[in-house]
Amino acid sequence: MILYGARGQAKVIYDLILSNNQLLEYLVDDHPPDHFPHHLEIFKPTQALLQNKEVIIAIGDNKVREVIYHQIKEWCRFEIMQHYSAYVSRFTEVGEGTVIMPNVCINAEVKIGKHCIINTASVIEHECVIEDFVHISPKAALAGNILIKKGAHVGLGANIIQGITIGKNAVIGAGAVVLQDVPDYAVVVGNPGRIVRFVGAENNG
Repeated sequence: MILYGARGQAKVIYDLILSNNQLLEYLVDDHPPDHFPHHLEIFKPTQALLQNKEVIIAIGDNKVREVIYHQIKEWCRFEIMQHYSAYVSRFTEVGEGTVIMPNVCINAEVKIGKHCIINTASVIEHECVIEDFVHISPKAALAGNILIKKGAHVGLGANIIQGITIGKNAVIGAGAVVLQDVPDYAVVVGNPGRIVRFVGAENNG
């Protein structure tokens, strides 16, 4: 197994790999840091290093993770990584490249896209749909039948009530309580959640 990325997110995923008694061959990074724990080797990415390897893109930024995916998708295979302590319903679908961190709970008939981060102790209730390249932060809680569109970020400890749609590339701030639909590119903070601005290329001219 190979990690693409050698910084904070990679350190967390490497620890997950060790906890699952799996092996990491090496890491690749476009701007390799001076060192990585346990003296693992870090290389600049090349096709030769990634060809036919099982890879996890260990990058926290949703947009960067997507860019890297499109750069390397023809070279390698993408692993699903799930910590042994996570509960994932047998009736849940999880896409390639997604990482499910410790103490996560994902209940029945959830659909999770590819290259998502489902972070520590988050809860995703029944029949939610989480599209590609989404990050659900630690201790966030999603009630049932929620749609999280591509590239959205749900912040630390945020709570979203049932039936809500979170738009493409939207950002839900830490601790926010979301009681109504959130449009694409909106940034929502507070309790109750309110839109404070819009971000992203479509809203920057």
